[in-house]
Amino acid sequence: MDEVTVVVAHSERATLRVGDVFLKVDADQARLDVEVEAMSLAPVPTPEVLWRKPPVLAVAALPGTTLGRLGGPSTGSSAAWAAAGAAIRKLHDAPLPPRPGRAGRSIVALAAELDDECELLVTNGLLPADLVTHNRQVAEAALRPWTPAFTHGDLQIAHVFLDGDEVTGIIDWSEAGQGDALYDLATFTLGHEEHLDDVVAGYGTDIDLDLDVIHAWWSLRSLLAVRWLIEHGFDPFAPGCEVDVLRSRM
Repeated sequence: MDEVTVVVAHSERATLRVGDVFLKVDADQARLDVEVEAMSLAPVPTPEVLWRKPPVLAVAALPGTTLGRLGGPSTGSSAAWAAAGAAIRKLHDAPLPPRPGRAGRSIVALAAELDDECELLVTNGLLPADLVTHNRQVAEAALRPWTPAFTHGDLQIAHVFLDGDEVTGIIDWSEAGQGDALYDLATFTLGHEEHLDDVVAGYGTDIDLDLDVIHAWWSLRSLLAVRWLIEHGFDPFAPGCEVDVLRSRM
């Protein structure tokens, strides 16, 4: 009999693996709606939806392995990272989905959220004031007008599977929608700056890719994540994770 493995679990949602099936449990029906819709529209490989009975979505496991995870060693050749970049570009060039995603929050709302979060990080003693202040300044470059693209919204390297140098699928689409393409590229390379050039090579240099904005998203995303991660049982202070990303910007 196949064992049940907890892939990730916190108060908002949980993902379990039973053999070759992933069971995603989410009390927010809208997130599951977004996920199923995005997978049906995305022009890149996605998991097969096996069945759905709210609050559970069952999808098939993907072949291959990921390029690693945040805080862990990066794996894969330069060609593999470039192949991931090419897949991301294919997604960004696709017709827009019907609604904004996580990467599509308004500049005004995002700036307000960031300022509130920075204040809480300092007043609660979670991070030194100079570290927060400097990264808030770096993050400012991300708060600019952008052209909407079809974005994944949570494109961690653990969500992209490859077999050799071929992308076999991308998982976890609950944050997908219209958004800033550079947010996806920054999320994918967060904590693995050494592979940014490979990803950009695959993505293509025929468009204006502002690397300062990608760096800004690294700071912004990390600042917004630290407190949430602590409150949900994760460790952003682990080597190579969000706090180290913030320190690397100093």
